[in-house]
Amino acid sequence: MARSSRKPMSDINVVPYIDVMLVLLIIFMVTAPMLTQGVKVDLPQVESDPVNMQEDQEPLIITVDSNAAYYLEIGDQTGKPMELATLQERVSLILQQNPKVSVLVRGDRHVEYGVVVDLMSVLQQSGADGVGLVTENP
Repeated sequence: MARSSRKPMSDINVVPYIDVMLVLLIIFMVTAPMLTQGVKVDLPQVESDPVNMQEDQEPLIITVDSNAAYYLEIGDQTGKPMELATLQERVSLILQQNPKVSVLVRGDRHVEYGVVVDLMSVLQQSGADGVGLVTENP
């Protein structure tokens, strides 16, 4: 009877596979924070319930940074700072095309209250039925 030249299953060396897996893990850990895009804002920390949003639609997010600059974020795209009048025109166009889109405001905790109120007034004039405020859990 001829013996098979195959190695038994207990002799498989898995150390190279573990090394490759650890290298990939390090690569993902380093690159994941770089993929996060957006405007840096220091959100207020409060306990609140999450907003009910439709799963099939990306929300329309307007960010106000600490310098009172407005940014329009649609999905993964973050725009450049814009004036309030320009923002109103763009939001009006978006809401005319899709009136059921959720509108959220990310306001920096150091921005004046009046700036956020002015923004919410403009969003209401643009046709937003309701506006949610984005916060962080403490």
